[in-house]
Amino acid sequence: MRQMDLAPLYRSTVGFDRLFNLVNQAAGFEAAPSYPPYNIERSAENAYRITVAVAGFSDKELSIEVKEGGLTIRGSKESQVANASKSEVLYQGIAARAFERRFQLADHVQVQGASLENGLLHVDLVREVPEAQKPRQIHIGTTEAKKPEVVEQAKVEQAKAA
Repeated sequence: MRQMDLAPLYRSTVGFDRLFNLVNQAAGFEAAPSYPPYNIERSAENAYRITVAVAGFSDKELSIEVKEGGLTIRGSKESQVANASKSEVLYQGIAARAFERRFQLADHVQVQGASLENGLLHVDLVREVPEAQKPRQIHIGTTEAKKPEVVEQAKVEQAKAA
């Protein structure tokens, strides 16, 4: 596939570069990383869970960062020079290479917590829409509603004089 040329749009827009990068990623122009494998689950209407297979990594070797609407999970193995002198690996099928996996978060999605269990890193997310942006019902009144009271001209003049 060829890459789309979005240069004409860059000339007349400001601040949409993230959107253009997402379009390129969605169209498959950038190679998607395949390591480590992950699942994205929806556990409730506004609750999500990302599960990443991180076999062989400890919690100290993993980092989770939320920045500008994006979630980044990084893993890097500590040097195993001491273990190398004790044994020789004949076949290594368990990948222990460093990785970085990025997820784009929707508006109002917050990370609630993370846990590492049986080689799986679970990151729990929740969407919390502010009250001001939630839909609300507006009561429709009748035309018989309170009418403004007419203030007598003499009372207005007395208030001005005082």
